[in-house]
Amino acid sequence: MKPYIILEIANTHAGDKNYVFKLLEEYSVYKENYGIKFQPFKYDEIAREDYEWYPVYQTLFFDEQTWKSIIDKAGETKGIWIDVSNAYSVKILKNNFDKIKGIKFQASILDNILLIKELKTVDLSNKTVIINIASLEMDVIRRHLTYIQENLNAKNIVLQIGFQDYPTQLIHSGISKIEVLKKEFNLPISFADHIDGTHEDAIDLPVLAHLMGSEIIEKHVMCRGEKAKYDHFSSVVPDAFKNLVSKITDPTLSSKKQDYIKKYIELMAQPFLNDREIEYYRKTAMKPTLCRDMYKGQIVSLEFDVNYKRTNEDGLDIESIKELNKNYNLLSAQKKDGEVLKATDFKKAKIASIIACRLKSNRLPQKAILKVNDELSSVELCIKNSMLFKNVDYTILATSTTEEDSELKNYTYKKEVIFHTGHPEDVIQRYLDVINKLDIDVIVRITADMPYVSEEIVDYLLNSHFETGADYTAPNKAAIGQGVQIINASALRKVREYFPVSDYSEYMNAYIFNNPSLFKINEIDLPKEWIRDYRLTLDYPEDLELIKEIEKHFKISGAKYNIKNLFDFLDNNPKIASINKDRSLIYKVDPELIRTIKSKTTLVV
Repeated sequence: MKPYIILEIANTHAGDKNYVFKLLEEYSVYKENYGIKFQPFKYDEIAREDYEWYPVYQTLFFDEQTWKSIIDKAGETKGIWIDVSNAYSVKILKNNFDKIKGIKFQASILDNILLIKELKTVDLSNKTVIINIASLEMDVIRRHLTYIQENLNAKNIVLQIGFQDYPTQLIHSGISKIEVLKKEFNLPISFADHIDGTHEDAIDLPVLAHLMGSEIIEKHVMCRGEKAKYDHFSSVVPDAFKNLVSKITDPTLSSKKQDYIKKYIELMAQPFLNDREIEYYRKTAMKPTLCRDMYKGQIVSLEFDVNYKRTNEDGLDIESIKELNKNYNLLSAQKKDGEVLKATDFKKAKIASIIACRLKSNRLPQKAILKVNDELSSVELCIKNSMLFKNVDYTILATSTTEEDSELKNYTYKKEVIFHTGHPEDVIQRYLDVINKLDIDVIVRITADMPYVSEEIVDYLLNSHFETGADYTAPNKAAIGQGVQIINASALRKVREYFPVSDYSEYMNAYIFNNPSLFKINEIDLPKEWIRDYRLTLDYPEDLELIKEIEKHFKISGAKYNIKNLFDFLDNNPKIASINKDRSLIYKVDPELIRTIKSKTTLVV
């Protein structure tokens, strides 16, 4: 079976569109089963100005209209392939979509989450995606492949080997990878050699790759005559390309397989990775660079806060930042738009559970100190279950400075719990005072009428909060009384900046989710087994009755408190679970209150 051959024009044009049209004419004889690949990019999207090749990238730039004319002309004889590396290349793809046969990802841009996000808006169901995997370990290949398969609806995916080393030495060609990749992934393979274009190996090596199972051959080409200014190292002229085509389409080629293998027997035994391709990747990989100013205490979102560019400055790669986020790190200092990120820019977040509590309650007076079992009051049960949270540095009971609420200092459950008094009405200020005092970075927001806060849910929310780089994280749906929120201290400070007076601060989350342009909001779905319609809060006598029944069950059964044991009990005792089912949250059913909260907590722009 004849291979599909892609002519790679790369940057031999040196920014001269006339050169491109000349090349298209010289290779116009190759039509069926041939494609041609272009590399449209915008210099300031692919690199920072400090990068050594930045001036060259400026020279190589073509505007959208020039690319359209080039693609129109090339499309008369060949399938068009686009090397996608930034938003500009995606724009060229969209502008010429019907003429494009497929796209290619270089290994150096596979971590670019923003690029994949942009391509998710494109219907690739009739396109082929080529993924160059040079310099990548097998597990990294698998990760990238899975991510692309899950996020892009491509018709076909092809794995490509080969990297550019100006030129690449024969021993580093990667020909030995073909058999390994075929066995591991069972996907089509593309071979892109970068051997010295004047050497016979530049012809014979692609032939061997085809014999070893490579269905697609990518070959750098240039015009005859004067040597191209850029990318000439690996490029062949028309006569050499003609020689390649003659050999690779020879009907008797299969009978010569052993001759080719014998000629390149040393290459067949090379390791999967070599030092040169690893070094090439290190130099060309795009690094996360900030796309906005960021401040101390913010968590870096790889989806919203960074671009991916080449730069000469050492900076963290995406996996390092992911690991820092996973371990609950955030920025330790202000960072400016365009800067790379370094390990010294991060610190471990100081996380606190802050339980807001007052003794004023009209529906159930002094509900926080009402006994729910033989030992504990409601607020103490809330604190007890809050202290099960992992990765939380402080548990704080925050109340007002009024004489009435001073009694709460006797209900902190354990001496490790910090008792804080603050503004009697402004809950946000009360929170900010203790945040500033203890230098807290992230809070788990709880109210004392939530005795059954869940360790599992909080852990799940915290992981998502740091993974996404959010300012605010909350579940889309949870049992009433288990829907805690994770909030950055920096977000509360921003609320205070925009709302010096917050009359409805007991609904502090509304100041955030009603202003999505100011905050990174992360509302997520919990696992289904953690979602119920039960009412697990304390506001009415019926709520207290239910809580006492639950506590009686845990005492008699001796079961450890967790969300599974709690729901198993309620699921198996529907009569008990329905004790308070007719009660509702006022702020969710009172239309006038809903309108007022919305009005008071939304920034008028």
